[in-house]
Amino acid sequence: MKISLKFDSNATLKSFLKHHLNRFNLEYTIHNIQEIQFTKELSLAQKMELQELLTPFGIEIVNDLNLDIIQRIKICIDDMLSDEEATRINTSDYLSDKLNYSYSYLSNLFSEATYTSIENYIILRKVDLVKDFLITTNLTLTEIAYKLNYSSVAHLSGQFKKTTGLTTSAFKRIIEKRNQLTTN
Repeated sequence: MKISLKFDSNATLKSFLKHHLNRFNLEYTIHNIQEIQFTKELSLAQKMELQELLTPFGIEIVNDLNLDIIQRIKICIDDMLSDEEATRINTSDYLSDKLNYSYSYLSNLFSEATYTSIENYIILRKVDLVKDFLITTNLTLTEIAYKLNYSSVAHLSGQFKKTTGLTTSAFKRIIEKRNQLTTN
């Protein structure tokens, strides 16, 4: 038997963090899913205990400011892509406003750390979202293109094919065949 799950990963992670952080009896604020501010400085023992608690779930405390900024860029991009209004804002303006750094600084830092540009990362994230929409919704390509602020369905289709090597219809057929095989 196969069941499908639908959940909001941000809400799930926030709930998970609250559940586990409350064990420490410390006051904190979760600013976004990857930034927690404690009202008092954590002791080394508390940091180690927190890291031990989070490690089995693939969560790591970041001590490098540059890595932290890279993570924040990725979060902002995901937030931007999940908000139809934000997708219509210029990416450089959006990231600069959200992170309080110049876009050129963010772009250089991102490229040096990830060996790809912010623009290319956004394309990869958009293609991942297109895949998710194709798998989990009945949205048309026109509706998906609008949600992700593509200039046209042809532009979406071209990026999808260039990135995955498949057309969107070939991708859907493969997923449908895979689903048929797993249900039989």
